Amino acid sequence: MRTAVVRIGVDPEGRLSAGQLRSGMAELTRLAAGIGARVIGNDLSVLPAARREAELLMDGPDAVALQEAALSLCTKAFGTEPVAGVVTFVSHGTDDDAHGVLAGFGLTGQVHRYPSGAGWDVVEVTLRRADLQRVPESRIHTALEASLNSEVRILVT
Repeated sequence: MRTAVVRIGVDPEGRLSAGQLRSGMAELTRLAAGIGARVIGNDLSVLPAARREAELLMDGPDAVALQEAALSLCTKAFGTEPVAGVVTFVSHGTDDDAHGVLAGFGLTGQVHRYPSGAGWDVVEVTLRRADLQRVPESRIHTALEASLNSEVRILVT
């Protein structure tokens, strides 16, 4: 399962007091725990209104669904009209992460991992030639290596 950091602007107009922000974060932490999410503890009251973003660690592959769930939680916790921020995925170097990177490019492929014999993994990713006409192989290769922290070899069928 992939883990995302979901950012939600909870006070875009800067109307909440420091106390309201603290109680909102406490409520958000309680609500998030109820769905298996975790809140990254930040003191939002010391930030400018434009940067008052709650950050939630949420498990799942669908960034849009995670963002919608986080927006709902923040609406309940802060009583504001929160604004969706950026969603990034934390990489654990797993095959799920490789499939997630491919999905980000709109691709599917086969992932095979084996030990290199020198202390690290080699990850072979098999892609269709037609997909590489749409997305440059170098972009896919760079994104996979960054996500997996492994040697990546792309095979084309």
